[in-house]
Amino acid sequence: MAAEVCPVCGEPLAARVGRTGRGSVYCSAACRQKAYRERHQPGALTVQGLIDEIGRRAGQLTPQPPAALYTRVTELATAIAQLKRVARTARDTAAEPSGSVTPAPVTELGTARDTAAEPGGSVAPASVTELGTARDTAAEPGGSVTPASVTELDETDFAALTEQYRREIQVHCYRMTGSYDEAEDLVQETFLRAWRARDGFQGRASARTWLYRIATNACLDLLRRTARRPQRYEPVPGMHHGDGEPPARITWLQPYPDDELPVPERELPESTGESRETLELVLLAAIQHLPARQRAALVLRDALGLTAAETAEALETSVASVNSALQRARPALREHLPGDRADWRATEPTRRQQAVLEQYMAAVERLDLDAMTALLTEDVVLTMPPNPFWFTGRDALVDFVRVSLDPASPAFLGHWRSLPARANGQLAVGNYVRRPGTTVFRAQVLDVLRFEEGGERIAEITSFEPHLFPAFGLPLKL
Repeated sequence: MAAEVCPVCGEPLAARVGRTGRGSVYCSAACRQKAYRERHQPGALTVQGLIDEIGRRAGQLTPQPPAALYTRVTELATAIAQLKRVARTARDTAAEPSGSVTPAPVTELGTARDTAAEPGGSVAPASVTELGTARDTAAEPGGSVTPASVTELDETDFAALTEQYRREIQVHCYRMTGSYDEAEDLVQETFLRAWRARDGFQGRASARTWLYRIATNACLDLLRRTARRPQRYEPVPGMHHGDGEPPARITWLQPYPDDELPVPERELPESTGESRETLELVLLAAIQHLPARQRAALVLRDALGLTAAETAEALETSVASVNSALQRARPALREHLPGDRADWRATEPTRRQQAVLEQYMAAVERLDLDAMTALLTEDVVLTMPPNPFWFTGRDALVDFVRVSLDPASPAFLGHWRSLPARANGQLAVGNYVRRPGTTVFRAQVLDVLRFEEGGERIAEITSFEPHLFPAFGLPLKL
């Protein structure tokens, strides 16, 4: 009988001698993800099609029933936001000098690596065009513009093409930087660099592969410019921080909304856990300790699933250099992660965790410090990037919040309301405060929660400033 082969790449599947149960259909996670993309990739995105879709959705709006009105308005708002992003990209690319690529601006703006020179004076991303990973060379959406015709697109059509990859490119930039704000900016930088370098794209690889390489270079440029490294929190005079070791202070760390994850990463059953893990805050914080090149090699190899050869192509280096970087990066990463993987890996929230979250929100709204205390582990950790405040241990944390929750205290902050959210595959809560003498609850802090094993109590709270509330679908005031 002929050996079973992977339906994607044709390679033989691993032998199952002595093994029982259901066998694997694909030879690797990359091939499994490519097959999923081919089955679920949405149709081509065109600007006119998006405008027509908005018109259709607007025509379906009726006041009743209220639930249907809310659903349709939400869908309409999503389509309008997508069209706005396309229009912004088109506007920005149209603003480029003469609307075309010239060698001097490309070099001056740091895109020389993205457009390696070829004979005859043309420019082509040589290493990109040779990439052919199972994940990144998934079939282009049916009916969409093929990579070979990228150079023939005008600004608006180019913006529509790149919009299809916006979410996954943004997640990639977020993994590299740990910052939601910077990831958004890097996506725009990636698309602008791609527009400038479009004449060099010859279509031997997918547009996705091309964009990933440009995005990686944009991230590396940022990391070189900032040269930032995590520090340790230091004591704040007059504040009791607890008896635990000061945690790492990563001032640029920000949360990432689950609703903005690429659809395949959010819905692919076999890879949901793995994708969520690569965005968990503990892991993102640990990655920030790695030097830029090691970080890029780790993300490309372990998060995106590229081979060593493909990673070397993307980083314009050798396979030996990639393997060397990984040999240093993986042990260094483990040093900054909890010893037990169950202590940090993100899994689908359990009913018990959901119940604890509801109890936590209710306790805050009631200003019930005792109820809130009962929901915390004894060694709970609270950090508040970018602020210098940190606490290790339940007693220190409770002492810190006590004065702000006590209406009799001169430091009483006000009354609270909370809304649930999801960030980095974890449960989160947006907290609002109505200060004394006012009538409006205003966004105050976004808490991302990590639970102890079993989900009975909260083991870690990472509190972020409120300017990102809209990214999580949360209003800035109630």
